[in-house]
Amino acid sequence: MPTPVSRSWLALAAAGAVAACSPTFNWREVPIADAALVALLPCKPDRAHRALPLGAESVRIEMAGCEAGGATFAVAHASAADPAQAEVWLRAWRTATRAQLGEAGAAAEAPASVKRAAAVPAPVRLDAQPRQAGAAPVQVLWFAQSQKDGRMALYQATVLGRPSAPEAATTFFEGLRLP
Repeated sequence: MPTPVSRSWLALAAAGAVAACSPTFNWREVPIADAALVALLPCKPDRAHRALPLGAESVRIEMAGCEAGGATFAVAHASAADPAQAEVWLRAWRTATRAQLGEAGAAAEAPASVKRAAAVPAPVRLDAQPRQAGAAPVQVLWFAQSQKDGRMALYQATVLGRPSAPEAATTFFEGLRLP
């Protein structure tokens, strides 16, 4: 029969095991836009939608995102009528995002690669480090995919903040899968 001391150790061991089963980054596959994209998110996402002015139009954007390890991970989606509209909207989306960032210290856009993404509009990556102490860095990836009906699915994947695990942002961006 266990003694009170051994029961305490067993309880502590059990509590430690339970804590080990709830990691900061609990990665899961999340369908976006009726599974036109599968994103790897580090936590159970909240979903929302809003209207975003893209150029002369107000566009419905659907979002899924969550916070884990000191950062927010999110994927937003919109649907454009054709490649020309997709190009205009993604350029406007990038401009709107950069405007929200304001005077970021170091912000660099560069061509990106996403398997099965459309070549036009081409995928683009933004990395912005804040000038102000305590402000959150941001990493954004924009890309599109042609749909069977001729429409274009547009995406913005974002990591806002500095995740507590250095590889978390890479896992998130590399976990984006187009069918």
